[in-house]
Amino acid sequence: MVKILRVDRRLIHGQIAFSWTAYLNVDCILVANDEAARDDIRMTTLRLAKPKNTKLIIKSIDDSIAAFESGKTDKYKIMIVVENVDDAYRLAKAVDAIQVINLGNVKAHDDSRPYKGDRSINLTDEDQRHLAELIAMGKSVEIRMVPNDGIRPFKAEI
Repeated sequence: MVKILRVDRRLIHGQIAFSWTAYLNVDCILVANDEAARDDIRMTTLRLAKPKNTKLIIKSIDDSIAAFESGKTDKYKIMIVVENVDDAYRLAKAVDAIQVINLGNVKAHDDSRPYKGDRSINLTDEDQRHLAELIAMGKSVEIRMVPNDGIRPFKAEI
C-alpha cells in the first residue's frame, strides 16, 4: 500500500527518516531516482540515512513502475520519495496505488519560480501542468513540509 509519494530534492533526510515514517507508519521507503539507482556512493549514503526497522529500496523510475506492476510491493506500507515533479508525474500517472503526492522541497531551476511565494516549492509551467493533470485523474496534490504542518492543497497557477 502506497501511503504517500513525496517530492523532496534531498531524498532521505531527518524529516523523512523520523517525522514522515513515524507519522505514516511505513515499513518501506522507496527512493525512485534514476541517478541514485546507478550511483553506489549515493546509495550507500541513502542507506545510512534510513531509519532502523524500515526497508529501503532504491530503483530507477522505470524499475519502480515495474515493481508496482509485478505486485512485489503489495506486502509493504510504502512511502515513495522522488527528487522532482517530473519523476512524481511519471510514477503517479503509471501507478494507480499512488493517490497522494506531497510537495516537500522542490529545487529551483532557471525556468522555475516559487509557488505562491514559498521558496521551498519551485515549479515550472510544465510542473504545474503535470500536477494539474494528476489532480484531474483524481489524485491529491498537497504542500506540506512535515506532518504537523497544515495541508495546503496545490492549485495550478498557469
